[in-house]
Amino acid sequence: MSSDALTVAEEAHEAVRSARNSVRTRQILRAAARLMARDGSDAVSMQALADEASVSVGLIYRYFGNKQDLLHAVIAEVLDDLAARVPAAIEAAGADPVRRLAGGFRAYCEAIADHRHAALLTYRESKALGVEASERLKKRETATVLPLLHTVEQGVAEGVFAAGVHAELVALDLVMLAHAWALKHWYFEAHYDLDTYIARQTAIGLGALIVPERRADYPDLLDIR
Repeated sequence: MSSDALTVAEEAHEAVRSARNSVRTRQILRAAARLMARDGSDAVSMQALADEASVSVGLIYRYFGNKQDLLHAVIAEVLDDLAARVPAAIEAAGADPVRRLAGGFRAYCEAIADHRHAALLTYRESKALGVEASERLKKRETATVLPLLHTVEQGVAEGVFAAGVHAELVALDLVMLAHAWALKHWYFEAHYDLDTYIARQTAIGLGALIVPERRADYPDLLDIR
């Protein structure tokens, strides 16, 4: 086999190995999120986690040095997804700040829904990581608010959102509404599916922001009939 062919084969093997490791890592993280959200991180043993993830304890230690590392990775995965999804959804929505904000909010809600158990851990267990790690995660979480904040500022500057709107508080309110799907899921799931929840919260939020003379431009978002 030529050296070029060998290189291609090695690269293909490495790609397969990397993909397999990524799947296993996600499998472990999702299992850890479920158990820790239910029982608390202190109560979850590595053996219980291995059983939940259908892997060996040894495999968990291959990827994570200890339970604290695992908890950090569970929370970081949520923040990684938010950092990727929200700006992408805002850009995909086009130039209109109203549709950009609606797209960003939807992406935030969907990411929280996909990582519902892990999102709970950001509230319940972050102190278990220690001060330094907790502060790093707080800064990363704060950064996930910025795309929404800048979009609100854009809307105010373009005159489609009311002048005097406090952009930071609006963005934080939207983030809290997204997190509420995880925090109060026991209630919301009995009354709404995720799409309905997002649509109704979007209508409430935008209804408070859009200036009256522009409301008729967004009947699909404000549920104007």
